[in-house]
Amino acid sequence: MAKTVKTLGQLKKSGYKILPIREELRNNLITKIKSGEDIFPGIEGYENTVVPQLQNAILSGQDIILLGERGQAKSRIIRSLTTLFDEWTPVLDGIELPENPYAPISAQGKAIVRDLGDRTPIRWMHRDERYGEKLATPDITIADLIGEIDPIKVAEGLYLSDEMTIHYGLIPRTNRGIFGLNELPDLAERIQVGLLNVMEEHDVQIRGHKVRLPLDVIVVATANPEDYTNRGRIITPLKDRYGAQIRTHYPPTIEHEIKIMHSEANTISMDECQLIIPHYMEKIIAEITRLARRSPDVSQRSGVSVRASVAGYEAIQANAVRRAIRLGESSAVPRISDLHYLIPSLQGKIEFETVEEGKEDQIIAKLINGAVASVFNSLMEGSGKDSQLDGISAAFSEDHSVDVGEAKKAEEYGAILDSLDGMKEIVDSITDDSTIEMQASCIELVLEGMHLNKLLNKDKLQGEALYRM
Repeated sequence: MAKTVKTLGQLKKSGYKILPIREELRNNLITKIKSGEDIFPGIEGYENTVVPQLQNAILSGQDIILLGERGQAKSRIIRSLTTLFDEWTPVLDGIELPENPYAPISAQGKAIVRDLGDRTPIRWMHRDERYGEKLATPDITIADLIGEIDPIKVAEGLYLSDEMTIHYGLIPRTNRGIFGLNELPDLAERIQVGLLNVMEEHDVQIRGHKVRLPLDVIVVATANPEDYTNRGRIITPLKDRYGAQIRTHYPPTIEHEIKIMHSEANTISMDECQLIIPHYMEKIIAEITRLARRSPDVSQRSGVSVRASVAGYEAIQANAVRRAIRLGESSAVPRISDLHYLIPSLQGKIEFETVEEGKEDQIIAKLINGAVASVFNSLMEGSGKDSQLDGISAAFSEDHSVDVGEAKKAEEYGAILDSLDGMKEIVDSITDDSTIEMQASCIELVLEGMHLNKLLNKDKLQGEALYRM
C-alpha cells in the first residue's frame, strides 16, 4: 500500500486505520508474544527481569523511566521500542510535524487538509524515522524541546499572534513516535516543569501562544541513580507522570557478558592471518569486569560498564594480530601475556575509589590476576588434573625454568610442551586445536595459573615472564 496510496482520498478509500501509537505498540507486542518472537533482539540477560516489566508497561500504555548505572543498555532498549511500530505509517506530506492525515493537530496540518481535502498529499514514514532522542544537559531550553517563535516567519509578514509563526521543538517533531531523554536528572528543573503538560494534558505554551497540541508521543527517559544526588534530580511531579520506573542491571552471568562482547566488539578482518579467540580468554575478559563490579577499590556508585569487557576483548585481539603480523605467524591467538595491554582500555572505563596516585595500574593488575586464577581453577576441576600439575611442578624442581612473553614466536613454545611432564595432557584437555599458536596460548594459561596458585614463582623481565620454583 505504501507505494500506491499518495493522497488522503486514496487512503480513505483503502479503509486504512491509523491507531494511536500506544494502541499500535500494544497490538504489535501482543502479536509478537503470541508468535514467540524475540521482542528485544540483542538485549542479553534481561529475559526474566527487565523485559517482562517493559512488556507490562507497553501493554499498559505507560511512559517509562529506565533507571540504572552506565553501560546497562538503557539507550539501546529505548531505541529498540520502534521495532514494535508498524513498518510504515502514513503522515501528511510537506509540513513540519509528522501528523495523522485523518486528525491533523497543527495549524499548518489543519490548513492543508482544509484547503486540499482528498487531494492532500501523504507520505509513508518508516518506523526508524519515528524515534527522536536528546541527551539532557543543563543548557537545554524549552525552545529546544517544545518550540519557539520563528523570527524569520515574523519578518516575512506573519503576526506574532499567528500560530504559524511557531517553530516546533524536538518533542512535537517526534509526534507519532517515541522521544527519548537520556540522563534526565541533568535537565534543569525549570525545563522539567515544561514537560509536565506535554506528558499529561498535551497543552504547550510558546511565547504567549496557548496551543492545544494533542501530541501522540511516548516520552521515555533514562537516569543513573548516582545522578539523583550528584548532578541533579527528577522533580516529583514529572516522576509521577511516568507510569513505570524500571531498574536495569548488569549481565547476570558470565555467558551473557560474553554474548554482549561478541555482538558489540569491533572485529578485525585481514588476509595475513586467522584470528582465533580461545574461550578461556573470553571468560577471563568477562571475569575481570565482573570482579571489578565487586571490588572495594572500584566505585560501585558509578558501576563498571559492559563497555569495559568489550574494550578489553578488542585490546587482546589487536595485540594478538599485531604479534602475528610482526612474527609472520598464520594464526593470531591471544595469550595471557597480552592481558597487560588491557590496562589502557580499562583505565577510562573504571572509576576508582580514593587511592594513591599511580595505584590504579596495581588495582587493574589485581583484577586481572583474580580473573585468570578463577578461570584456570574452573578448567582444572576434574579427575587427573592434580597429578598432571604435580608432574609439571616436579620438572621445575629439577632446577628448570621457562620464559614466555607476548613477543615470542609460537614455535618457541614447542620445547616447553615437550620438556614439562603433564603439560601436553593438560593442554589437550583445554583445547582440541593442535596449532602451535593455540598451544602456546594454553601453555601460558597453565603456567600463570600455577603461579597464581603458588605452585610456581614468577619473575618479570622487560615484557617477558620467567617461571621457576
